[in-house]
Amino acid sequence: MIELINVSKTFNNGAEKVEALKPTSFSMESGDSIVIIGGNGAGKSTLLNLISGNLKPTTGTIKIDGVDVTNMSRHKRAAHVACVFQDPNAGVCPDMTIAENLSIAYSRGKTRGLRLATKKQHLEIFKEKLITFNPELKDRLNQTVSLLSGGQRQVITLLMATLQRPKLLLLDEHISALDPKIAHQVMEITRELINEQKITTIMITHHLKDACTYADRLLMFSSGRIILDASGEEKKALTPAILVTKFE
Repeated sequence: MIELINVSKTFNNGAEKVEALKPTSFSMESGDSIVIIGGNGAGKSTLLNLISGNLKPTTGTIKIDGVDVTNMSRHKRAAHVACVFQDPNAGVCPDMTIAENLSIAYSRGKTRGLRLATKKQHLEIFKEKLITFNPELKDRLNQTVSLLSGGQRQVITLLMATLQRPKLLLLDEHISALDPKIAHQVMEITRELINEQKITTIMITHHLKDACTYADRLLMFSSGRIILDASGEEKKALTPAILVTKFE
């Protein structure tokens, strides 16, 4: 589903060059999930920005579903890649209603038209999704998103990102701005969405317990390179205490 071949990123900071991501290669099969951890400046967010198209790599090739997207614009890549960020406001239009936000996401990649004829049908689909993941929102479709809590906004953002099943879902510390109880609820919703739709997922987190609990594979980054790639029984054996000892 996704393949990175010697992908790197160097930033020019005046006279100084900063190698944010050293040549990195890895691949994922369809339906796989990876969790990425590492300290500040390790290269985690740079990697996700390269995959999403927010940044262009200095070297290397990025392929999604066999297609070379290295030089594809972020706009075109958005048809294949969905992103959820740390800021609960980043993925929604706060001044629009829940229904309007979900409608935008539902029509992504589709020919627009017959909006009035299908609106009622869409609302039923949205209600069905919300009953599964956040029942208290199912009767608030006409409420403005700005009135929702941060956790509720992230639920809406997750639904928007997955209403039209993406080829790849990128989660960049999407629960770090939430309090622990709400963060746990959003993580459980995330897991249900990913498992239900078998979405290929890359998730950055700084919560070591979540890193051990979620995903099939763990990548640890340090100074722009992968220092640990664990899957299978090796991944299952990891604990937060073990991971702490591996930080450089």
